[in-house]
Order: sequence, then structure tokens, then C-alpha cells
Amino acid sequence: MSLINAEYRYNSTQKLLFGVLGLVIFLAAWWLLAEALAVDRPVVEINTRPPSSLSLDPAEIAARDSILRADSVAIANATEFEKDYPLLSPPHLVLAAFPTVFKPQGESWWWPETGKPQGIVPNALISIWRNLQGYFWAVFLSVIIGIPVALIPAVRAMFARQIDVLRYIPLTAVFPLFVAAFEYGEELKVSFLAFGIMVYLLPVVMQRVWETEGVYLKTAFTLGATDWQLIKTVYLPSVFSKLIDDIRVLTAISWTYIIIAESLNRDTGLGSLLYIFARLGKMPSVYAVLIIIVVIGYLQDRLFVYMNHRLFPHKAFKRTRPGMKESRLGFYTLLGVPLLYILINALTDGALTAMGPFILIVCLAALLLILYGEYLLRFAQPTTQNDTENA
Repeated sequence: MSLINAEYRYNSTQKLLFGVLGLVIFLAAWWLLAEALAVDRPVVEINTRPPSSLSLDPAEIAARDSILRADSVAIANATEFEKDYPLLSPPHLVLAAFPTVFKPQGESWWWPETGKPQGIVPNALISIWRNLQGYFWAVFLSVIIGIPVALIPAVRAMFARQIDVLRYIPLTAVFPLFVAAFEYGEELKVSFLAFGIMVYLLPVVMQRVWETEGVYLKTAFTLGATDWQLIKTVYLPSVFSKLIDDIRVLTAISWTYIIIAESLNRDTGLGSLLYIFARLGKMPSVYAVLIIIVVIGYLQDRLFVYMNHRLFPHKAFKRTRPGMKESRLGFYTLLGVPLLYILINALTDGALTAMGPFILIVCLAALLLILYGEYLLRFAQPTTQNDTENA
């Protein structure tokens, strides 16, 4: 029996056992590699702050040499050693670092009295909000630029090739241009992230427009649709139903760029925490933050899959079912209201900032509507077996 094209399929119990076995093998390999890269550090008490080496005073130079000589002798004569993991921390140390990551230096899990976030929770929320803003601007600009370029022959002839080669721009090399334009502010991080996503998403939007099936276009022409009706009823649904999968793939890239921006401007965010922990030599905390970023990215990926089935139910269901309309309306509200808030706030220079609590209330109401739609969807009588599996 071929191992590649085997007809045998594992049941749920076997998949669970294989998943647990794979996790055990991964952790064992991680631990063995960490032990192989570990070094023995002598347990001695040394003076880590000798007099300044820039001084030309003979007395200070002699004192410095004496301290360094004493430290060298202490290290050479050490009899007690402990393992140090300068590159890769083992799993048990990373696990033990999570309390420090969530509550560093005895500060609050949220915002301490100083007003600057210290723990992982507020910094993660800040990074997620920046990520969402970058996604909005990237999708918004890619759609309003990509669709006209793809549809209008003259515009396509002028700009299609230039847009296609944008993907080859080394984004880390153009970061100084964003610094010069926005300095080290919030706009720098959001604009850099939006540009990093847009250079990949813009050619994809154009490709999705060209992939629109001709049968739908011919049907619309037969029914006498105008150009605007053609865009509204054929091109936009076709593009967005495929574009959500492309946006989902770009989730990992977006976290790369936001961490780069936050590491260079170390005020808030997960990138700032990573840089600080690395500079302090707290490698277990660095890996703990990396694991948290991976978990957030995975949850975002699952959220995109869920949204894909609810916003475009034809991908998961063969017939309309109770709850679909409520769930879709809730998602449109949950996505549209914050995005409209971001757009108007940017165009009016923060005029809607005071409406933040109202926006939050609307989003909570939309979330309740989604839950109500899910309740109807789950308890509705499934039309086919396929509907039951994909619900």
C-alpha cells in the first residue's frame, strides 16, 4: 500500500494520538537541541563594573587591570558550574517564563499606574489593533486601486507591470523612508504594515478580477446590466470571495512587519517586549512571547476561516438556512463600523476619537447578533449531510 496515496483514512481517535505523538517528538527534539547548545557557566562572584577604560589616569588603569585579573582568576579556578542557554531555551524554562511575561517586575497585568503597558496583555492588544488598522488600509487601497487598473484597458496597459514588480521591493530597506515621512509615531507602524501587505495584495486583487468567470459576465450582459451593476453584482462578490483566502495567507507576513516596526521604535507592542527581553538576556521570555505571537496568528487564521464560511455561505452550504442572514449582518457590522471609524478618523484628523465607546457598544451588539445567528444555525434542521459537516 502506498504511503502517499493510501486509501485508508485515520479516525478521530487515531488523529488525536498521532497529534499527541507529534507534539511529544517536537518537544523532545527541542529539549535535546537546547541541551546540545547549552554552555557551562562558572558560578563565581565577579565585579561586572570595573572603572572606565576610557580614563588615562594610571591609578584607574591599574585598578581596572587588577579587577579584570581577579575576575579571570576566579573564573579559571571555579569548581561549580551551572548550565546556561544563550541561544535556545529548553521547554521547561520557557514555560516557567510565562508568569514573568504576563506580569513583569510585579506590575499589573494591564496598565500600571505609570500609564505605560508592561505585561503581555496590553502590549498584545496594541499590536493586534495596529495589525487590524494595517489590514484595513492595505485592503482598502488595494481594492480601490487594483479593480480599476484590472478593468480599464488603458490604465492596465500603463500601470499593471509597475504594480506587479512591487513585490520585489525589500521592505526593510524602505523603512527609513517611512521614518522620514512619519517620524517614530503610531502612523509609522500602521503605514509600514499597510504598505508591506499592499505590495503583495494589490497584484492579487488584479488577478482575482481577471479570474472572474465569464458565464456570470455574459449573464449580466444579457440582463442589460450597466458597468456599475456589473462591478457591484459580479466583480466585487467574485473578488472578495477569493480575496479573503489571500488575506488569510498574509496574516503571517503582517506579524513580521509589525514586529519589525515595534522593535525599531520601542515604546509599546509585542515587538518592543521582544527587544527588551533580548537585550536583558532573558531568552526564555523571548521564546514565550514568540509562542504567544504564534497562538495569536493561529487564532486569526481560524477567525478568517470562520468568517469565510459566514460571509460567503455558498462555500459551506448548498441551501439557505436560518441564522445565515443574522450572522452575516453581524459580521458586516462588526467589520464595517470599526473600519469606517478608522477611515473617517484618519480623514478628519481624529474628529471621531470621542465616539470610541459608542463604536464599542455597536461592536458588542454585532457580536450578540452573530451569536444569535449561530444559535439559529446550529439548531436548525440541516438540509443535507454536507451542511451538517460544514456548519
